[in-house]
Amino acid sequence: MALLNSVLSWLMKKRFHQIELFMKYPHEVQDELFKKLIASGKNTEFGKKYDFATIKNIPLFKERLPVSTYETFKPYIDRLRKGEQNILWNSEIKWFAKSSGTTSGKSKFIPVSSESLEECHFKGGKDMLSIYCNNYPISGFFDGRGLVMGGSHKITEINNEDYYDGDLSAILIQNLPVWAEFIRVPKRSLALMNEWETKIEKMAHATIPHNVTSLSGVPSWTILLLRRILEITGKNNISEVWPSLEVFFHGGVNFSPYREQFKKLIPSSKMHYMETYNASEGFFGIQDKINSNELLLMLDYGIYYEFIPMNSHDNKDTKTLSLHEVEKGVNYAMVISTNAGLWRYEIGDTIVFTSLNPYRIKITGRTKTFINAVGEELIIENAENALSIACKKCGAIINEYTAAPVYFNDNENAAHEWLIEFETKPQNIDFFTETFDNALKSLNSDYEAKRYHNMVLRQPIVKSLPRNTFYNWLKIRNKLGGQHKVPRLSNNRKYVDEILKSQNNN
Repeated sequence: MALLNSVLSWLMKKRFHQIELFMKYPHEVQDELFKKLIASGKNTEFGKKYDFATIKNIPLFKERLPVSTYETFKPYIDRLRKGEQNILWNSEIKWFAKSSGTTSGKSKFIPVSSESLEECHFKGGKDMLSIYCNNYPISGFFDGRGLVMGGSHKITEINNEDYYDGDLSAILIQNLPVWAEFIRVPKRSLALMNEWETKIEKMAHATIPHNVTSLSGVPSWTILLLRRILEITGKNNISEVWPSLEVFFHGGVNFSPYREQFKKLIPSSKMHYMETYNASEGFFGIQDKINSNELLLMLDYGIYYEFIPMNSHDNKDTKTLSLHEVEKGVNYAMVISTNAGLWRYEIGDTIVFTSLNPYRIKITGRTKTFINAVGEELIIENAENALSIACKKCGAIINEYTAAPVYFNDNENAAHEWLIEFETKPQNIDFFTETFDNALKSLNSDYEAKRYHNMVLRQPIVKSLPRNTFYNWLKIRNKLGGQHKVPRLSNNRKYVDEILKSQNNN
């Protein structure tokens, strides 16, 4: 393993020089990639519809193709799932990443081409390791195994051909090269199980004996697994189970609410945390600096980027900006064209640029995930930062939370209702609420204005819920799994009322 560690570390560092290339020449890389995408798509049904053959520049591309959402592409994707080809992309598509993003009943099936697998998702995974090895050159990462919290997939046969849909993580595990199986746990059949409660139990027993050096997955599900491992082993913390564990690669949700829980579970001083931005639609960003919450925007993965300023997002005549036109500190909706045939596709995520040389971003939320009941425009970034401040001042740790507005009535002004499942409860919930409220005011001027003298918004309503409330709610809705996440902010009371009702029924 020592020789393998040395060879793989050398290969990873070699790729780092290519990363430095697109950091130095970002616009040239994006322009070349755009030309390649258009050339690949020109003979598809979609390419012929919009006459890709005559699109010679980016302004014409933007003029001819509308910005679209999943609903626009769904008829094309439905046909792809029935076995038709050459509709959106010129190579065969047999994989579809199932994505919900929230607990809503709708599922999205994002096409995954061989190019997007190799040139985007797998390349992103390799670059993640390259950056990690560059930042921590004395790492023993490859001396042990990587524990991956994978999802599940199903196979559909059409005209004697197999077509697959499932979590992106399951698709990646299913397509990993043979050599990768020697450095990860658990075995593929277990990693792809679809019954999550049984899966957690089996994964815990299967992984305990191994020398695990890294973890990868969504924080909430990883915590469940680690807690079960401690119950089985009787150990005080995970460092006693896996003393060589050194890094957790995470993504999918903001890590801030989970950080203190991981520190308790893994108290080792050599433990590192590295964030990635890998969605069903593509691998977009990697944390490239130590102790940073910024993500390097990855520009050579077969994705052409455009951005819509959120302050004009809903205007019909809003124009997208290319990379060279963006500014720091502005909230943008992200639009992508990809090597899996998503053309000018708005993925629903919002980001801000924290650096323009190189291009680094922070995820701020979702275009449709916010609270704006009275003009307060509260986004996830505000909520996460304010909760972190309140937790730090009150000695609290949060497992999960969700929030929604309480609307005006005859007797009271509007408010925000926060349902919080604490790992460690604050000693005084009223002081926590006051601290949280003040933090929100300091982070969001619109919220502060609406809170002035309680004239529009009154103080938040914070309700502490019992352990496993959100887990049980997801279970009732048959939404256990890595692709299902607790909706953080909602502009209506659907989820909050469901959770409160489930509590009253217990």
